[in-house]
Amino acid sequence: MARRIICIGDSNTYGYDPAAFGGARYPEGVRWTSRLGSAWDIRNLGENGREIPSSSFAVRVLLGQVRSRLPADGLCLMLGTNDLLCGASPAEAAERMRIFISDLLVCGLPLLLVAPPLMQSGTWVESDALIRSSGQLAPLYRDLAALCGVSFCDASGWDIPVVFDGVHFSEQGHRRFAEQLEPVFAQTFL
Repeated sequence: MARRIICIGDSNTYGYDPAAFGGARYPEGVRWTSRLGSAWDIRNLGENGREIPSSSFAVRVLLGQVRSRLPADGLCLMLGTNDLLCGASPAEAAERMRIFISDLLVCGLPLLLVAPPLMQSGTWVESDALIRSSGQLAPLYRDLAALCGVSFCDASGWDIPVVFDGVHFSEQGHRRFAEQLEPVFAQTFL
């Protein structure tokens, strides 16, 4: 029986393809959430532009979305890129994540915190400082996972291919991300 995992993320979890006319969602078979294999029943809570929820309203909305998808066997959480793109420092993003994880732990599910893949130079990422900031999330998230007692995965070193903007996964990026994440899921949720 497939394990049901709720994935909370941004447009890379959603499967956004900015190269499509007007921007569109990649088809089901392209997105990493649909390429993990038959052992997984993924409930995709990816949303374009999603930052780490920090207002009580945003947290309530997202917790309501999680609860509506229960029962589940675990939560996968990959956020922070949009926070950096909107001006947050890595430390600010990590603090937002710490508070959000404490809100998610009330669900009583195993939680996997994923440090997002590094941003790359592109139309959305024009400074080396932003690329460095994206690399600073992983050690902060690793420490945070240990502090909160949740599992951790560092995708910042996975060399995930992105499209022209330097942020969104290409089709090959979705495939490679799924290949790298599947054994992590097996170790975390089985």
